[in-house]
Amino acid sequence: MRKLIESTFITLDGVIDKLETWSIDYFDEEYGKYSNDLLTGASALLLGRETYEGFASYWPTAEESDGEYAVTINKLPKYVASRTLTEAAWNATVIQGDVAEAVAELKKEDGGHILKFGTGELDRALLGLVDEYHFWVHPVIAGSGQRVLDGVDTTHLEYVRSTPLPSGVIVHVYSPKRPK
Repeated sequence: MRKLIESTFITLDGVIDKLETWSIDYFDEEYGKYSNDLLTGASALLLGRETYEGFASYWPTAEESDGEYAVTINKLPKYVASRTLTEAAWNATVIQGDVAEAVAELKKEDGGHILKFGTGELDRALLGLVDEYHFWVHPVIAGSGQRVLDGVDTTHLEYVRSTPLPSGVIVHVYSPKRPK
């Protein structure tokens, strides 16, 4: 059974949107290594429509500038959860119907983990299916914006590990809390 791993960029005050205005200054070699290790362990990507559209507008033409990471992200199969898209390019399949049911079926398949980028509306449907959260906490206070997992019921997580990066970003990894 494959794991579903969510990888999310977040500010100190919990903001997840407009990351292009606050995350780029923190990309460095260690940041890239952690990101690459997470990607190379995946056998598929799971994306919401907005993340898919943003990625699809950049990554297919990024192989020269972003090297092996771009090659890897471009060749991985992608599953897109959307109520509005009917078809997708860039090696992607649009999930039709119940997204939680479809993702549960994908998790049953053999292979590496399923990597989900971004946090948003899709997370409400996947809350019970995520095996690990990788929260990339950036040393930034955004002041306003969409908050991580805003609107979900209280959900307890277990600490797995933290990886501090030289840029000041700390990747905190949590898994769902298991009953004792």
